[in-house]
Amino acid sequence: MFDYAGYARQLREELHRIPEIGFDLPKTLAVVHRELEAMGLSYTDKYGPASVVAYIGPENGFTIGLRGDMDALPIQEANDVPYKSTHAGISHACGHDAHTAILLAVAKRLVDNAEKLTCRVKLLFTPAEEYEVPGCMILAQNGIMDDVDCALALHVTPSKDVGHFVITDADMGGNSMGFKVRFYGKSAHAVGQHNGVDAIMMAVQAISAMEIMVAKEIPVSKPKLINIGSIHGGKANNIICDYVEIFGSCRAAEDAVSETMERRIQQICQSVAACNGGRAEYERVKFLPYRVNHPVVYKKLYESIAKRMGEETISKPSARGLGGEDFGYLSRLKPCCYMSFGVRAPGGKSSPVHTTTFDIDPESYAAPIEAMTGFVFDHMDGIEFGG
Repeated sequence: MFDYAGYARQLREELHRIPEIGFDLPKTLAVVHRELEAMGLSYTDKYGPASVVAYIGPENGFTIGLRGDMDALPIQEANDVPYKSTHAGISHACGHDAHTAILLAVAKRLVDNAEKLTCRVKLLFTPAEEYEVPGCMILAQNGIMDDVDCALALHVTPSKDVGHFVITDADMGGNSMGFKVRFYGKSAHAVGQHNGVDAIMMAVQAISAMEIMVAKEIPVSKPKLINIGSIHGGKANNIICDYVEIFGSCRAAEDAVSETMERRIQQICQSVAACNGGRAEYERVKFLPYRVNHPVVYKKLYESIAKRMGEETISKPSARGLGGEDFGYLSRLKPCCYMSFGVRAPGGKSSPVHTTTFDIDPESYAAPIEAMTGFVFDHMDGIEFGG
């Protein structure tokens, strides 16, 4: 019997050595193309740059989408493992190499059992989840979900043991918006600062006012946050700075709150700049919508996992976080469910994602492969989603 988990592990370790950023994924795409071709599957990138879409099974009116993201992060890996990243300053610190490898293993299992398959499966290998221009945003705009009836996505979770799943019928994560504000002032010598307009003071006042806005204007019952993670300006200690750029993130669990925060950030920055005799320019850099989990897809996925691996392997999130994920774009279009699967060795410890020491246990692959393929075979004759 073919070892699909071992196949996924081998592919993941190959991909882990060659992490790539955003839409620039030539080596990663070469691996995906190679494996799909070996399975006898044709593929297309018509939905967007560096995307790969392939179909398995007959077109009978019901199509299940399965998504795996492919890109890595600009983080230097610190792990001393045989499959360590060979690309300086880049690593798969969020597990997308595992997602890609697992989706390829699911594809191989479905191809090997194609005579049993009565629906069509659409494989969605997506780029640039971590990038400023989200891959799924472009793919959604280009119609990648038009012929899909429902879809699943998966993600590693180092906070759960191997074989454990976290799924929910509630919305997940938050709207995640990156923004930049550029403050323009007027330079002058420090002893003649009355002749200048201080862009640093504009930025300081605006940052303080934005924090107060979040604390005082939005109800405490509404999950939200703002963070200014970068500020750059000035060249010397005796010159009034004439230009500052800040780079921030604001997150919220509701669309209305996100809209309020963005509107008020613009108002605050422009008003503060004007009061100081300068001006401010606002730019939205990135937006990821929260993920919508359809209750019917959740129920069907829960049943498939429970039937094969037991109800004790499933839990719901202990609380709703505000993490961003570009699968949110796809989940707003068709019924979807997003599942996290454990990658921590039982009784062991695992570094969080987006860290230099993140890695996954080598036994992590079998459970998510079983969950995805089980969902397909259990529901290939269609799902009634309700009104």
